[in-house]
Amino acid sequence: MGDQCVFCGIVAGELPSVKVAEDDTTVAFMDINPASDGHLLVIPKQHSQDLFDIPADDLSAVTLTAQRVAKAAAKEFGADGVNLLNCCGATAWQSVFHFHLHVIPRYRDKTKDTLTLPWRPDVPGDENTLADLGNRLADALN
Repeated sequence: MGDQCVFCGIVAGELPSVKVAEDDTTVAFMDINPASDGHLLVIPKQHSQDLFDIPADDLSAVTLTAQRVAKAAAKEFGADGVNLLNCCGATAWQSVFHFHLHVIPRYRDKTKDTLTLPWRPDVPGDENTLADLGNRLADALN
């Protein structure tokens, strides 16, 4: 495998995985450290380090595969919902530096689901800070 990343090793067939879907651009396989029953990952076959690095066509393909497997997982496992999660950078919890989307089926039955929110979405932010950050980002995008 040389200098390849773990996910490149899975794409190359050099490392084991439980693949659930594969096409010309993407691979979907079960996460070995699942947050819930049916937690899987979708990756591009072509190596991209993270969200900032992935070409638009690969990002689109990964997202469409994630949608397809999320629908199948929700139906097959009786999930009550699904989270899609991408971590970009070590500070944002990225641990394998090959772009990937987590597809995490969610269940009311907590024996199937250990994932909890890492922030309080019911606590509003400071209005002035929101306005300032929003305006700065809007200016940066123009």
